[in-house]
Amino acid sequence: MLRLAVAALLLANAGYYAWSQGFLGQFGLAPEEQSEPQRMNQQIRPETLQILRVNPSKPPAPPPAPAAAPPAPAGSQSAAPAPAEATAVATAAVDTAECLLAGVFDDRQADALRTAATAGLPAGSWVMDPTPIPGRWMVYMGRFEDIETLDRKRAELRARKVDHDRAGGTLELGLSLGRFSTRDAAERELASLNTRGVRTARVIQERPDSPGFTLRLPSVNDALRARLDTLRTAMAGKMLRTCA
Repeated sequence: MLRLAVAALLLANAGYYAWSQGFLGQFGLAPEEQSEPQRMNQQIRPETLQILRVNPSKPPAPPPAPAAAPPAPAGSQSAAPAPAEATAVATAAVDTAECLLAGVFDDRQADALRTAATAGLPAGSWVMDPTPIPGRWMVYMGRFEDIETLDRKRAELRARKVDHDRAGGTLELGLSLGRFSTRDAAERELASLNTRGVRTARVIQERPDSPGFTLRLPSVNDALRARLDTLRTAMAGKMLRTCA
């Protein structure tokens, strides 16, 4: 059996060799030819083939630009504002006007303030409103002959637990036991003090009614606010405040 298998294998190899080398071609048992004539016959439309030369120094053509977006249809929501427009809107919101006022000023102070406002502020941006200054009334004790008498009276008032201070101005040497905007209020306080043993005090008018003025700036925006320092000296220490 082994001899038969070896003989069969030898015959098979010999047959394959004869087939591959074309020795059996006359019997129609040759392999397919792979030479150039056969490959040329297998080409499809060889006349359309073109050989292009590439120029390495020339960059490739850029891709086509995207098509422009179509316009928004009528009635659709508009686009967001540009940054410059948004900044302008924010600035306008911050630059809001407000009403400011200061006072009350007496005649002399009001004259100085009018001069400063006329020189430093735009015409029509300010006004001086008449604001009468009411008189002031005082429960007064004095005028004492000397400082020793003044100190003795102060000691008596402290012993009775009565609030007091120096009257000041043209009412020295004297003591104030209270200041009031009306005479009636001062008289009521004097009557109360009498019940506590205070006998030598009396009611006087410390200051008479007098004309006064209030500075009002109806519409102060950022531009006007930057110029208000020109009024600082003439305002006699009074501060601007928001209109009520």
